[in-house]
Amino acid sequence: MKIGKLAERSGCLVETIRYYERIGLLAPPDRSSNNYRAYNEHHAERLLFIRHCRALDMTLDEIRTLLDFRAAPGQNCEGVNALLEKHIGHIVARIASLSILETQLRDLRSRCVATDSTGPCEILHALGTSESSDEPERRGDIG
Repeated sequence: MKIGKLAERSGCLVETIRYYERIGLLAPPDRSSNNYRAYNEHHAERLLFIRHCRALDMTLDEIRTLLDFRAAPGQNCEGVNALLEKHIGHIVARIASLSILETQLRDLRSRCVATDSTGPCEILHALGTSESSDEPERRGDIG
C-alpha cells in the first residue's frame, strides 16, 4: 500500500510515518517500480503498536526498547516489566506535579473577588510577584 493509504488506515499523518522511518522505529518499505514506497501489513501492525504506546504517553526511546523486546520473543519479560514500572513512576510524579499546579491555579483564581475593573487585578499582581514563582515540574523535567 502507498503511504497515504497507510496513513489513513493507521490514523497517523504521512509526516509522522516518514519521521518514524527516519528515526528507525518503522523499517523503510520496499520501493515499487515507479519508486513509490510500498508498505505492507507488517508496517501497519507496527504503526498500531507505536500508536498504542504513544497513547500511553510512552517516549520514543521507551517504544524503541519495547520494539526490541518484541523482536526477541524468547526473552523473559523482566525488562518489559521494569520499563513499565519506570513509566508508571513518571506518570505518578506527573500527577503529583499536576496536582500542585491545580492547587496553585485555584489559589491564584481565589485572589480575584471583584468583578468590576475599578481596582487592580489581584491575579495579575500575584503573577508578577515572587510568591507565585514556585513552578511545578514540567513534563520535560521529569526524566
